[in-house]
Amino acid sequence: MLKLTKKADYGLMALKYLAEHPEIIALSAKDVADAYGIPAQLLAKILQQLTKSGLLKSHAGMNGGYALARDARQISAFEVIHAIDGPFFITSCTKGTKGCELTPSCTIKEPLARVNETIAGVLKSISIQDLAEHEQPAKKALEASGLVALTL
Repeated sequence: MLKLTKKADYGLMALKYLAEHPEIIALSAKDVADAYGIPAQLLAKILQQLTKSGLLKSHAGMNGGYALARDARQISAFEVIHAIDGPFFITSCTKGTKGCELTPSCTIKEPLARVNETIAGVLKSISIQDLAEHEQPAKKALEASGLVALTL
């Protein structure tokens, strides 16, 4: 089963929250954590990681906190997940140049690589702004990719 890590979930939730509050110059990790009931220390580490990756900017000081580094329409769900969890692969055989011992007889490596690319494409097409606007971004992205959309 494909599943995002909790850290990726929290990162997406935090960026969504920041996008929903553009009037606030910087929000603290505690502000975001309190809004969603997320452990504040864990969220602070995730926000630091997103800052290092260039998706957030941090403001020090009394009224410090975090803000989006770019417009929410320009940040994709894929970027957030990649910044937190690293490269996205649905199977271990699709990553890297090192093949497994079954490569000569494998009949699923290429189809799985296409699935991986399609999922990555869907995630790239969903912006943080899409999440903040409460649209059904995953459904729109699935329909745009040509995949049959399930009720989400």
